[in-house]
Amino acid sequence: MKLQQLLSYTRKAVDEYQMIQEGDHIAVGISGGKDSLTLLYALHGLQRFYPQRFELSAVTVDLGYEECDFTAVTELCQELGVPYHIVKTDIAHILFDERKEPNPCSLCAKMRKGALNQEVKKMGCNKVAYAHHKDDIVETMLLSLFFEGRFYSFSPKSYLDRMELTVIRPMMFVDEADVIGFQHKYELPVVRSRCPIDGFTKRQYAKDLIRELNRDNPGVKQRMFTAILNGNIRGMAAKSSSMSDDSIYLYFLKDACWCPVP
Repeated sequence: MKLQQLLSYTRKAVDEYQMIQEGDHIAVGISGGKDSLTLLYALHGLQRFYPQRFELSAVTVDLGYEECDFTAVTELCQELGVPYHIVKTDIAHILFDERKEPNPCSLCAKMRKGALNQEVKKMGCNKVAYAHHKDDIVETMLLSLFFEGRFYSFSPKSYLDRMELTVIRPMMFVDEADVIGFQHKYELPVVRSRCPIDGFTKRQYAKDLIRELNRDNPGVKQRMFTAILNGNIRGMAAKSSSMSDDSIYLYFLKDACWCPVP
């Protein structure tokens, strides 16, 4: 996937769900993985010509794993001109050494998001961007269906009352396969996850299941995604849209404006 196509999908999500307003200060949550680095590129590119002007910063919650070096991410942010903050924590030590959690994912996510949101508020940001893509949304729906008995996935835009922060997910229309292609094409400085259970989680189970289902029934992942968009899940109804549900509009930067491809 080229940068131009990434910007097209990002603009589609931002416009349809009114994710960005004039004067926003948006923090990109950077884990060091391919998804968050792709999101950084997307919002940095969008920032140059989006009609509503906004500030952009990046923040990483360092979980405390040894041999986890964010130097390359720091250099990328400097190259892009994006302020970058690293929050040092002992989350890994607490989960695996002190508590010896057998299923740490839920607690880890809560602790990471807590540390992230606190730092984002200190930075003066009013919004935080998560790098969840289309596959994440479908996987979350399956996990909720299988293990909670409800049809649910996280919404493109939500407001955290206690933190007074808005969460946005600008990559919701991007397939993970396209993210992988973008990573290789632009040689993103991915920081490999040091989590000892990475690849052995329920989310990995859902990911593998979707891959198998889509292989046996081509297009089923997209149909599940469409069902999520149309399934009356809170926050999923687009705020405004000039695009049809059955087509993808690509935008190209031309003379400092975006033009839909006929």
